[in-house]
Amino acid sequence: MTTSDTAEMGQKVRSAVIWRSGSQIVAQAIAWLSTFLVIRLLAPEDYGLFAMTQVMLVFLNTMNGYGIASALIREAELSDQRLRQALGLLLLLNGTLATIQFLTAPLVTAYFAQPMVADLLRVQAAMYLLTPWMALPHAMLSRAMNFRSPAQVRLVAALAGAGTALACALGGAGVWTLVAAPMVLFLTEAVGMTIAARAPLRPSFNFSGLGSIAGFGGLMTATQFFWFVQSQADVIIAGRVLDVHSLGVYTTGLFLAQLLATKFVPPINEVAYAAYARMQGSGPDPLLATIRLVLLIALPSYAGMAVVAEPLVLTLLGPQWHAIATILPILSGAMVMLTLQILFAPATNALGKPGIALRVSMAGSVIMPLVFLIAAPHGLQGLAWGWVIGMGAMLGLTVGLSARPLGLPLRQLVSAIAPPALAALAMAAGVVAVNRLLPDMPALAELALLVPLGGALYLAAMGLIARERLVEAWRFARGTAGAAPAVTG
Repeated sequence: MTTSDTAEMGQKVRSAVIWRSGSQIVAQAIAWLSTFLVIRLLAPEDYGLFAMTQVMLVFLNTMNGYGIASALIREAELSDQRLRQALGLLLLLNGTLATIQFLTAPLVTAYFAQPMVADLLRVQAAMYLLTPWMALPHAMLSRAMNFRSPAQVRLVAALAGAGTALACALGGAGVWTLVAAPMVLFLTEAVGMTIAARAPLRPSFNFSGLGSIAGFGGLMTATQFFWFVQSQADVIIAGRVLDVHSLGVYTTGLFLAQLLATKFVPPINEVAYAAYARMQGSGPDPLLATIRLVLLIALPSYAGMAVVAEPLVLTLLGPQWHAIATILPILSGAMVMLTLQILFAPATNALGKPGIALRVSMAGSVIMPLVFLIAAPHGLQGLAWGWVIGMGAMLGLTVGLSARPLGLPLRQLVSAIAPPALAALAMAAGVVAVNRLLPDMPALAELALLVPLGGALYLAAMGLIARERLVEAWRFARGTAGAAPAVTG
């Protein structure tokens, strides 16, 4: 790319990150406020039942065609006929998945020995019919580096979902609250995305010439399948070992620990993939800049979550969820490794090497179930430590397989991670020391004191250790970064 092309791409990526991540923060703030209010209104058993349905949903969603839609982003030319073909294929795939879930719901009920699971799954089957109207428009907008329109749509969808969740929870809908809210959110997003992208409404079922897209999408689908195995192994195994209440406590604690990894990082990866696909041959600098940006925020967040776990849980969720505070510090350590690990796949996929992410996912589909088979009999803490051990192995494998194709020296990776890691550890030590000196106080007051203290300690430590990282992030936010950081987001 020429210097002018690089600068133009940098501005596009900066704008995309700000709109995608900024809107995600606002949308998630709305969703989280609603979620935490709903958690206070529902019982752990409701979340245990819902977690059982997610096993089937996540499994079938590995085949929902998002990989095919993602392949469109890499196409040099994209005709209206090709879009209609993709829509037709997505409709066939998701209609089949809805039918499969509806018919096989009793099998999931029999496995978990919870009769209500079948009813929940049959209603949730309708969600697959919305997927084509989200996946295809999303790919069209991402290809055009237009993240403003999807951001606006997601904000509206978040409000619709949050309103539905609160209304259902206050109305005594129980576990059905967890079904109704995402269905309304998906419907709102599907309609909004289709309008924003001006996506085709008439599908074509003549799939000639779709081979390369289907092949690339197939590899990504295989990767998603193995990701399902590694990400759902804990619920599949723990659902037979723990009671519904304990399973609800575990999955809700995992949800809290994964908020950053599952809500903040995916928007960054979404923009990164689109940018990497346009910048093939740029070396490891784009990925390193992404790692620096993400870890600058992620590492202090996880460290802070670990050291204020008890007041955080009591404030956000309420005393009925107190047991989460015993596993949250352990899970926070695992999520540090997960956050770093999932940053690699967009870079290797954009190089046209989805096989790397596939191999990692295949390995994860063996490693994580084995870890959880050993860990589940040891209860909640055993499962939490299983995440730490499993993610340590997965991170090592990901770096080992990805570094050479990306041209990424290990010393550069360590250099990107070390400053925020050291500053986060210094912050955590300072917060723990101060907390020990504090008298007993309400959880909210304790949290209100320790969180700003942690933020100040982290910024001070970063200023001493690597002030240039703070400057880099500030320049990126203002749009005055140099070529490499600006290009990557």
